[in-house]
Amino acid sequence: MKQKKIAINGIEIYPFSTCGEILNFIEDQKKILIAINSLKITNATEEIRNIINKNIGYADGVGVILGMKRKGCKDAIKIPGCELWLKIIEKYQTTKSFYFIGGKDSVIVDTIKKLKSEYPSLKIINYQNGFFDETKKVEIIREIKDKKPDVVMVAMGSPKQELFMNELLSLHPALYMGLGGSFDVYSGNGKRANGWWVKHNLEWLYRLIKQPHRIKSQLSLVKYFFCLLLKIY
Repeated sequence: MKQKKIAINGIEIYPFSTCGEILNFIEDQKKILIAINSLKITNATEEIRNIINKNIGYADGVGVILGMKRKGCKDAIKIPGCELWLKIIEKYQTTKSFYFIGGKDSVIVDTIKKLKSEYPSLKIINYQNGFFDETKKVEIIREIKDKKPDVVMVAMGSPKQELFMNELLSLHPALYMGLGGSFDVYSGNGKRANGWWVKHNLEWLYRLIKQPHRIKSQLSLVKYFFCLLLKIY
């Protein structure tokens, strides 16, 4: 189990060398699992940086792995969050209870239906779509405090999900995990890059081709690699 974290631009990341290592590490943790990629490192506010550093940041991007290797960490691997959440469910489905938040109503319904089919032993406390007002938010918080799930998975996109999970963690100790668009992909309402793009570390390019409006955010990748090259990070 690794304890020493690697810092890139002030963001501290655990250098897990296998997926099994992170699964064992989180068993008794009451913190937030946060996927770290190049964009998050480049664009994080001080608030988000503080949330990451007091929780569990893990490398979910080839740029992060490159940055860690440049700092002398040779064993760290990329752990895609869109795969990790299902491995957590598979490992802990009979020993932990789960609460799911995120996606459109149709997406979360399809997600829960598929989870129940694939993991019949999974204990689901409840679920909620990711589009709710303050009144509903209060109800969600109250239910989580009352029913005390062991794991809360939140797919609302960054930084919204990190801010919400940080608020929830202060009210109910549990393992939290941010999932971005993972429910969309899992339920069949979205599509992840196929094996070729993943194998060649080009998922970012696939997303850009499919969603050209992302070009502005992708420019941050140029800044990230430029800062790595000049050892600013």
